[in-house]
Order: sequence, then C-alpha cells, then structure tokens
Amino acid sequence: MRVEIWSDIACPWCYVGKARFEKALAAFPHRDQVEVVHRSFELDPGRAKGDVQPVLAMLTKKYGMSEAQAQAGEDNLGAQAAAEGLDYRSRDRDHGNTFDLHRLLHLAKEHGRQDELIQIFYRANFAEERSLYTEGDERLVALAVEAGLDADTVRAVLADPARYADEVRADEREAAQLGANGVPFFVLDRAYGVSGAQPAEVFTQALTQAWDARSPLKLVDPAGAGDAEACGPDGCAVPQDGATRPDGAARP
Repeated sequence: MRVEIWSDIACPWCYVGKARFEKALAAFPHRDQVEVVHRSFELDPGRAKGDVQPVLAMLTKKYGMSEAQAQAGEDNLGAQAAAEGLDYRSRDRDHGNTFDLHRLLHLAKEHGRQDELIQIFYRANFAEERSLYTEGDERLVALAVEAGLDADTVRAVLADPARYADEVRADEREAAQLGANGVPFFVLDRAYGVSGAQPAEVFTQALTQAWDARSPLKLVDPAGAGDAEACGPDGCAVPQDGATRPDGAARP
C-alpha cells in the first residue's frame, strides 16, 4: 500500500502531522508493506528566494493578527510539537522560499533518502537556531549530505533551477486535482484522504480502512476454460500428443 504525503517544510502542522502519522504507522501490523512518498506543496510559492522575514512578521501580515496573537499561536504549536517528542523554537524563527528544498527532496527520492532528508529539513527549520534560508546553498548541501546524499550532486542541482522543477510543479498540480487546498494532506492508495495533522488514532483508522478495502486479484476465466498452459518455478507444461486444449480442440 502506498501513502503519499503532500507537505511543505515551512508548515508546522506538517512537522507535527508527520510525527503523528509515523506513530500510527509504527503500530500498524502491515507497516512493512506500506510505502511512504513525500510530495511537494509550497505554502508561499510566490515568495522570492531571497525574501526572508521573521515568522511573526509573516503571520501578522498574512493573517491580519496582532503580534501577541501570532506569538500565542506559535507557543501553542510548540506545545503540540513537544507532546509528539519534537523540538520546536516558538521564537525567533524565520520564513522563506522552500522551492529549492522541494527540488532536493525529489533528488533524495531517487536515491532512497527522501524521508531522511525531509526530517532533517524539518529539524533545521523548526528546532535549530541557524536559519534554513539565509546561509546560502552550502547550508542545504551540508544538510543533504547528513541525509546521505553526495555533496557535488546536491550542488549541481542547486546550481540549475530547472532540475526537478517540473517534478515539484507536477506534485502541486496533482494536489489541486485531488482537492488539497492545504497541508499536510495524506492520500492512502489513491482511495482515502486525510487532511491535516490528525491525532494518531485517526491515522490508525485510515490505514486499517485502506488496507481492508484493497481488492484481491480476480482472475479472468473465459467460458470456464480452466487452467491454461503456463510456466512456473518447476518449469513449463509440455502438451502431450493427442491431448486437447481447454476449449476442446485437438492440440497440434
């Protein structure tokens, strides 16, 4: 079964939601048969790469709230994160463009290191004092190397804005087609969707329901023909002289 998660590194609920989903997945009896794929979704796609501002300033401008209200919201998020065992700096964080981060996540996917890299990006964005947006490409290179990627390959991707750009945009178009207007957004086997950082119990229910709804393979047996010739681990069936085919005709 495949679970696709649309998210953005700048999204605190994506950070919390991932932890809650993983708690449910760890206890799921079929967890070894679940493939998790992270998909791109930018919360602020129009922001220029060099446009970085404090989170509180971004929140007050975007949502029209006071600085006190914005700080209270950040403090609440910090408490929610702590309840999931996550570190969260509710003060003095900044906000910037995440397009390059998503491009690197597509690179990491090709190398089987996507989950490692997205968790490192979350940690860097929400828990560490160093900025994810103001220290240049080498900061991203160091984080990607920590996830197991090659430094020169990462530098080459960052130097070419076209690399994996189509993949990021394709993810975002697909999210819109699926009706996702916010993140995190979880899609299970393209049959069930879960929106938001739901409690682990909701993810447990969704995983169970999606697994139980999987249709077993149904074989087509035209006109009751029965088993036809096939090859298997023990070899291939060899027709005998004078035998008949399942449709009653003589074998050649």
